[in-house]
Amino acid sequence: MMVNCVSVLPGLGEEEKNMDLQLKNKVFLVTGGSKGIGRAVVLELLKEGAKVVVCARNETNLQELSDSVPDKYRSSLRTLPADVLCEEQMKQVTEKTVAHFGRLDGVVAGAGGGSTGTVLETSAEDWRSQYEIKVGGVLNTVKPAVKELLKAEALRIVIINGITANIPDSHMAAVSASRAAVKQVAYMLAQTLAPEICVNTINLGAIDTDRQLARYKKSQSLLSFEAWKEEEAKRRGIPFGRLGRAEEVTPVVLLLLSPLSSYITGSSVDIDGGLNIHWK
Repeated sequence: MMVNCVSVLPGLGEEEKNMDLQLKNKVFLVTGGSKGIGRAVVLELLKEGAKVVVCARNETNLQELSDSVPDKYRSSLRTLPADVLCEEQMKQVTEKTVAHFGRLDGVVAGAGGGSTGTVLETSAEDWRSQYEIKVGGVLNTVKPAVKELLKAEALRIVIINGITANIPDSHMAAVSASRAAVKQVAYMLAQTLAPEICVNTINLGAIDTDRQLARYKKSQSLLSFEAWKEEEAKRRGIPFGRLGRAEEVTPVVLLLLSPLSSYITGSSVDIDGGLNIHWK
């Protein structure tokens, strides 16, 4: 991802400058990278010259990702079926990553899933499963990776969380509570791992991914998908009046993985179309 800038500083002239994110040959592990935001991050990392290991539970989705990647990136991508709920499987993923590519420079903890229900309607099983996949998934991913990350030069952990970590959605009680817990875990990781490893969080609002399509189908709405998304943006009070796009998320993730972000840790970035303004 080369950022084109026109210099206006005295003595530099008007020539075009490029900002290199310095991700070439860096090795990253991305959980939940076979679909949605994770997949978009994986593809952008490959374009930047990075090497990427993707793990997910669904082997069909992993195969589809592999098949969709241009031939020139095939040697830079490895997919591994694994469940972030299993600590031993995630330990093996880290070991296989280092065995295959020789190092590990960063982790994107992006696996997760949602559930609906108010605070009193949500089942005990949903409360438990949401906590396990969000908090447990982050810890199972990060803990075995730390030892390998400490051997690298630009050590980065990016946790994909949700805007409901800040203000809960009453219709997604278990998700909101678990997101808030992830927020606290991320802060503690940043504190514990500083100054060697930078740990930052992305808080996503409503992003147009397969997950939104699944919610639309489950709603059995008579509206078209496009009309449903417009109504959803209104319902949530998104100031931009629309859902976000994956390409509006990936640049921030890549910057936080970059050696250029060497003085950023314990931070969270809201990518939500201004929803945080609405709540404040």
